[in-house]
Amino acid sequence: MFSKILIANRGEIAVRIMRTCQEMGIRCVAVYSDPDRRGMHVGAADEAYALDGVTSGETYLRQDKIIEIAKRCGADAIHPGFGFLSENASFAEACAKAGITFIGPKPDAIRSMGDKIIAKETLSKAGVPTVPGFTLEGDTASGDAVIKQLKKRCGEIGYPVLIKAAAGGGGKGMRVVNSEGEMSEALEAAQREANSAFGDSRVFVEKYLSKSRHVEIQVFGDTHGNVVHLFERECSIQRRHQKIVEESPSIALTPELRERMGAAAVAAAKAIGYVNAGTVEFMVDDVGEFYFLEVNTRLQVEHPVTELVTRRDLVKAQILVAAGEPLPFTQDDLRQEGCAMEVRIYAEDASRGFLPSTGTIGVYVEPVGPNIRVDSGIAAGSDVSVHYDPMLAKLIVWGRDRGEAIARMDRALREYVILGITTNIDFLRAVVTHPKHVAGEIHTRFLDENPIAMGNDDVPPDEAWIAGVLAAQSGGTRQTSRVGDESVEVGPWQTAGAWKAY
Repeated sequence: MFSKILIANRGEIAVRIMRTCQEMGIRCVAVYSDPDRRGMHVGAADEAYALDGVTSGETYLRQDKIIEIAKRCGADAIHPGFGFLSENASFAEACAKAGITFIGPKPDAIRSMGDKIIAKETLSKAGVPTVPGFTLEGDTASGDAVIKQLKKRCGEIGYPVLIKAAAGGGGKGMRVVNSEGEMSEALEAAQREANSAFGDSRVFVEKYLSKSRHVEIQVFGDTHGNVVHLFERECSIQRRHQKIVEESPSIALTPELRERMGAAAVAAAKAIGYVNAGTVEFMVDDVGEFYFLEVNTRLQVEHPVTELVTRRDLVKAQILVAAGEPLPFTQDDLRQEGCAMEVRIYAEDASRGFLPSTGTIGVYVEPVGPNIRVDSGIAAGSDVSVHYDPMLAKLIVWGRDRGEAIARMDRALREYVILGITTNIDFLRAVVTHPKHVAGEIHTRFLDENPIAMGNDDVPPDEAWIAGVLAAQSGGTRQTSRVGDESVEVGPWQTAGAWKAY
């Protein structure tokens, strides 16, 4: 087993990985940029080393810096988390060359599944159902010949269609095209965004399943030939192809469909000789047919959902498999219990078009209670900068059924307090409690058809907070309470609420 692991990441995922490592008796090494010098993951680690820089390109994406630090501190392995270098085949190869274990799949699997065109062709040959579509022939630069080819082929499969980046992920390089007249502008925009995000402007086209559900299957393989799935996560509620709410089990899957999708995901993993944790993503249409989308060759942001319904630590399993041990569970060992749901807490202003919010967190109070989990990388005093993804934390709840999970999520969001920056907490509450979400009537265009109107308070949140406390102290919110047989007057410091911690 490894004695020391370097986590090549930051924020909540770095902290989450460290917790499992420390439970296993493994020392943790953090790396940090200049803005993250006071980051929670730095304090949570056993050792921490500066990357000397500000932007991702100067720090968390610098393979040479990270491997040099790993060698210097004597780390046996590197866990990449998600994002940054997690799906970088050359980084996995560089780790192996340096004699350091990369906790993730083999470079060949990363490379083949990272190219969405190759992935689709490979898994189609393995018998996995795929969305109807085609790859552009020849040069994909925009031009009359290419547009003519696109219009002809799109007319054959029928509009709407989706232009997707070949090296895509995270919703980047994707454009929905509803008619021929939108094609030129959509192609140019998708290629431009794909080249900016991935350095690769190649795109392909698929039939756009507008009322479908996005359902992914967690898979796991080891070096002994074992491959299992850990059931599904529904990720249909999205904004600009970015997931907002994730849950398991999916209300749309029958036991028979769940079994077929699990078998297809395992077949996909076996077809590419997959090792470690991965996710096979599918679209499910309104008649119960499913189609392969892509394979994510890493731990997913939403992995806690699976952990809560299966009661398994996926990071621990990743570490064991990377160390050469067999999977710590078989398919027969795995069960789905209850319902788990996750939302992502972002530093963004939903009332202003989801503009990112930056600053220093002044007050931070997490919700507590049975079956509530918060994966966070922040605390009071943490700085939120413009340089990295605005995700601050993940709130995950478990309930005996979906109704209980929704009620618990609503209560937990009401108790979540973050002051100093603007967050999407109110927006998430509005989504989770929306009548159609509660009824399970969800699909990937849910927010397009059910827009969530967010108000813009006249009083900024922090000022409103201070005003409320001052009013309470002056007696404006004093109330009567029963203590035994007596009626007593109580002030703000005796009333319940997360705010009184501060």
